[in-house]
Amino acid sequence: MQIKRVYCPYEAADGKRILIDRLWPRGLARDEAFIDLWLKEVAPSTSLRRFFSHDPTHFQEFQRLYIEELTKDSRHQAEVQVLLSLLDKQPITLLYAAKDEVHNHAVVLSSFITECLQHR
Repeated sequence: MQIKRVYCPYEAADGKRILIDRLWPRGLARDEAFIDLWLKEVAPSTSLRRFFSHDPTHFQEFQRLYIEELTKDSRHQAEVQVLLSLLDKQPITLLYAAKDEVHNHAVVLSSFITECLQHR
């Protein structure tokens, strides 16, 4: 599994490309996105997204709250299970739109999924 910005060029090594943002990325035409699947419900809730607001000083608390959503919310859990099932079959790339490549929900989700795989 890898993560990358949705604006980065498609590569054959991406495997199944999965958009994990709740909102469609600005300025990206759907026919140019090379997206195989869009899992909106695995993204942070709207209220959590607004709290974080891409502010790195909020990242630690955002990370804690997002993991709580991934663990306790049934819609998040269902889409995590989709990702785990896909990983059993093929490589996947989690796509996100945020500019900050270090402080974003894809980093948190990737780590969470890796941990889930280790505890199977």
